[in-house]
Amino acid sequence: MSITIPAILQRAPFEAFILSLPGTNLVRQWGNASVGKVGGKIFALLNTEPGAVSLKVSDMAYELLTELEGIQPAPYLARAGWVAISASSPLSEDEIRAYITEAHRLVASRLTRKLRAELGLG
Repeated sequence: MSITIPAILQRAPFEAFILSLPGTNLVRQWGNASVGKVGGKIFALLNTEPGAVSLKVSDMAYELLTELEGIQPAPYLARAGWVAISASSPLSEDEIRAYITEAHRLVASRLTRKLRAELGLG
């Protein structure tokens, strides 16, 4: 049985979505991963092989999500409350987009008030 990879777990749609969020920029680093940043802080990254997004989540979401198949603590980032969502997870494309948006909000909320204002993050 083959797994259909949601569009958001593919480079072009992921990068377009990241850049649609306020105050973001995108870099490619760590073996050509697409890395979304806000105020210089990483909030999500896409590893195109095998097609998984790693992102910051709340403590409660971390506990709930890591119980699901296809979602695991993100390598190297789990201690900071990150999960890795693969194509085999039960989450819909809209749910993955919502978690990316929430990751952006979580990371942006920890920026200084001045930097948030400079980035237009009210």
